[in-house]
Amino acid sequence: MQNKVGKDMDLQAILEKINKLEYHQSLLLKMNQSSTEAFYKLIIEKSLSEEEVGQFHKKCERLSKIFEEQKAEGFVYFHPLYEKFIAHLHPKLSAQEVIIACLRQGLYVSLMTEFKKYL
Repeated sequence: MQNKVGKDMDLQAILEKINKLEYHQSLLLKMNQSSTEAFYKLIIEKSLSEEEVGQFHKKCERLSKIFEEQKAEGFVYFHPLYEKFIAHLHPKLSAQEVIIACLRQGLYVSLMTEFKKYL
C-alpha cells in the first residue's frame, strides 16, 4: 500500500512541474512578442515535437525545390503546390499562421510569398 501512495505522490509532483513549465512557457512567449522568431514561437505555442518540425522542414525544402524548378520552366500558377503544402500540414497548424510566421522569420521566403497569394 505504501508503494502505491509513493508512486501517486511522485506522479502528482511530476504533473505539477509540467503544469508549471507550461505556464512559464506561456509567459515567456508573451514576453517575447516582438521576436522575429515567429515560426519558432508558433512551434512552441502548438507544442510540436522536434520530429514534427523536421518533417515540416523536409516538406518545405522539397516544395521549394519544385517551386523553383516550375518557376524556371515558366509556370505561373502554383495552387497545386499550395494544396500539397496544406495536405501535409500538421493538424495543429493553419496555413495562414504558418505562412505568416515563416515570412516573418525569413524561412522559405519565395515559396511562402507565393503561398500567401492563396490565403
